[in-house]
Amino acid sequence: MDITELILSDHHEQRRTFALLDEIADDPARLRPVWDRLAVLLEVHADAEEQLFYPRLLHAGTGAGGTESAAAETKDAIHDHNQIRDAISRAARHPVGTAGWWQGVLAAREANSDHMGEEEREALSDFRRHASVQVRHDLAVEFAAFEAARALGVASADKDPARYVEDHMSQPAAGQSPALEGPARPGPSRLERGRS
Repeated sequence: MDITELILSDHHEQRRTFALLDEIADDPARLRPVWDRLAVLLEVHADAEEQLFYPRLLHAGTGAGGTESAAAETKDAIHDHNQIRDAISRAARHPVGTAGWWQGVLAAREANSDHMGEEEREALSDFRRHASVQVRHDLAVEFAAFEAARALGVASADKDPARYVEDHMSQPAAGQSPALEGPARPGPSRLERGRS
């Protein structure tokens, strides 16, 4: 198992699920569960990357795909995650299948597509070049367990990209990953908050 392959697999699932929304666009009863699942996948994936992958990239990477540093790759990724979260929140303010809902969904799709392309060219390439096979394996196992423990969603919030990088660069490279014990869901997800 390799963290870069695991992230690519998540990306494939996200692309496939956005495509499924196209197939059922005229059926709000089917749109809701598919979108609800996709929103959770997007937010949990972003949280896993922010908790596990990007802190390790900041210490291992040097920049790839035209980006000058791992810090630049990471700032851009956190900015992208904020855009995706904000678009999910925008969709949640509207009934499923309405024009306002579709605007939020399409904004999430566009932001996510841009993010995945950049991440695949830059951060994943950078990590493959600079992290050992064992580190990539160990991180993949931790990432998979992290996502599984949060399969029902996460309480997500936007992060300041520069502050995120500063905070994680000041931490030691090893042992940054949060423990998996304790509640997997510290609060309602943004999706759940939008329904209340």
